[in-house]
Amino acid sequence: MMDKSLNKHVWLIGMLFLLPISLSWAQRISGEATFRIDDSWNERIYAIDQLEFYEDSTNTLTFGHISQEEFQQFIKIRPDFSKNKFNTNYTYWVKLSIDNNPESQKRWLLEFYDQSIDHIEAYIPTSDGSYEMMILGDNYPFSQRLFNHKNFQLQLENDTAGISNFYFKINSTQKADIRIALRSMNRFVHYALSEYFLYGLFYGMILIIAFYNFLIFLAVKEMKYVYYILYLLSVGLYAMSLDGIGFQYFWPNFPQWNTIVNGVFSFSIVFWAILFTVRFLNTRRKARIFHYALWLSLTGKFMLFCMGLFVDHNYFELTYFDSLPFLLILTTAVYLLIKQYKAARFFVMAYGVLFFGISIKVLANYAILPHTTLVYYSLHIAFLLEMVLLSFALGDRIRLMKEIRDKALKRSLAQYKENISLKEKVNKELESKVSIRTAELQAKNKLLENYNSQLQAKDEEIKRINALLDKDNWKLKSSIRASFKARLTQKSLTLPEFREIFPDPSACYRYLEELKWADTFQCSQCGNNKYGKANKVFSRRCTKCGHINSVTAGTIFHGIKFPLDKAFYIIYASYLTDEKLTLDQLATILDLRRNTIWAFRKKIQTRIDSEPDFDGGWEEIVLSEMVDY
Repeated sequence: MMDKSLNKHVWLIGMLFLLPISLSWAQRISGEATFRIDDSWNERIYAIDQLEFYEDSTNTLTFGHISQEEFQQFIKIRPDFSKNKFNTNYTYWVKLSIDNNPESQKRWLLEFYDQSIDHIEAYIPTSDGSYEMMILGDNYPFSQRLFNHKNFQLQLENDTAGISNFYFKINSTQKADIRIALRSMNRFVHYALSEYFLYGLFYGMILIIAFYNFLIFLAVKEMKYVYYILYLLSVGLYAMSLDGIGFQYFWPNFPQWNTIVNGVFSFSIVFWAILFTVRFLNTRRKARIFHYALWLSLTGKFMLFCMGLFVDHNYFELTYFDSLPFLLILTTAVYLLIKQYKAARFFVMAYGVLFFGISIKVLANYAILPHTTLVYYSLHIAFLLEMVLLSFALGDRIRLMKEIRDKALKRSLAQYKENISLKEKVNKELESKVSIRTAELQAKNKLLENYNSQLQAKDEEIKRINALLDKDNWKLKSSIRASFKARLTQKSLTLPEFREIFPDPSACYRYLEELKWADTFQCSQCGNNKYGKANKVFSRRCTKCGHINSVTAGTIFHGIKFPLDKAFYIIYASYLTDEKLTLDQLATILDLRRNTIWAFRKKIQTRIDSEPDFDGGWEEIVLSEMVDY
């Protein structure tokens, strides 16, 4: 038992002793490709197809396994490997062998280009033969990085001669472009400053163009400028999320956002681009089929965005779908340009350049195109050219609208001049006709003056004749009244004979009006003597109080419901004839009810009985005031 325990301790001591030796041995073993540090150059960039790596499909291997001598045969260069073959479910172990050069006068570092890699475990050899682990990746706060730079850097220790083997464990939820640069510190500073300067120009131009279009919006108040501004800002934020600039400056303490910002800003670009296109090209009216196709593509992008946001972030990696809305936008613009819509000229060029840049980026992501600086920044260049061309398109549209307005103004001016000329012509004709007509009117006016003087003479003659006629009329009226009274005093007038005197109710009203107001008018309300015409005939309106005085008001005829001529005959037949008719006889003759005649006769009798000295004459009865009974 004791021997077994002793053997166990001896084995452990041996392992502890051999581990540094094995590590030291592994340190001295170079890979298939060894990169020697040389001051004659400043930079070397190695893609994944130039690096030694091992694809761990089990995700179980550790650095202890990878660094063993017997495992080195599995770490190989695979020239056919590209970013498109990167499996997000695997772990990738990359080995980089560097032949140190202590005589070098430069400081050196390693840099990973793809700032979107989630997790990198860098195993860095030290001078004592052991390894130091450093954690990199966009899953960690930006403050943990060696330099304040968007990429990941490792500083090399070049103090001792020999080959240093660096191991990198890489995991990423999105396809990683594993590309390592070995460069001098001076080269890194120059490259970083130049790159950030160009980024500053790029994002500065976005802000300038956005602000310029904001000023135009304040002037013209058209929503398409708002859509374009939001599109520009979305482009800037999307580019920042791709470059790592956004993580560095906007959300450095929230690395978890890095998995979704690309998808969010990508959707924002498509959303505002389609809204801008629909408004700028007026697709609802000019290209209805493409209008609905654009909205359909936006709906598809929205569904893909929701799936990436709520289901699986890997849906954000389907970047090839982003090219479909832009291809549709370009097709719509080409269609309208063929239809002679001039405003689509720069629009076609803008989205043609953008679609070309997107295509290059997609082909590069799938390793169909080789990686170069121009290819890497193709999307930025395309966005920049597109923004400039879209600004030209907006300006061109304003220019076209100005031309249309100027043409309309010229037509209006020409029409105005024509109207002025026609007006002057008409005025001259009118002046000529007016002068002729004025001469005619003056001649006729003189003729009328002659006629007027003759009429005045005739008027004087007529007045003299009227005075004579008034005198004769007064005599005639007196004679007629006397004759009328004489006839009424006859005691035996029949109804037909009576109707020769009062043929209808109007004759009775006229007689009553002359009898009541022949001498003077007196208002029954205020006693005023002046009157004016009323709305009803045989009525007069008081000029002082406005009261309407009826000719029957205040007489025994006030309020009767049967014709006035029949009321006159009832008075005559009941009080002025020798042979007074009975109620039944009057009812038969006048076609009235017996009770109606009885009530009216009682009304008259009550009035007669109210005055003891009443003489019972015709005019006295007719003008007698009504009393209650």
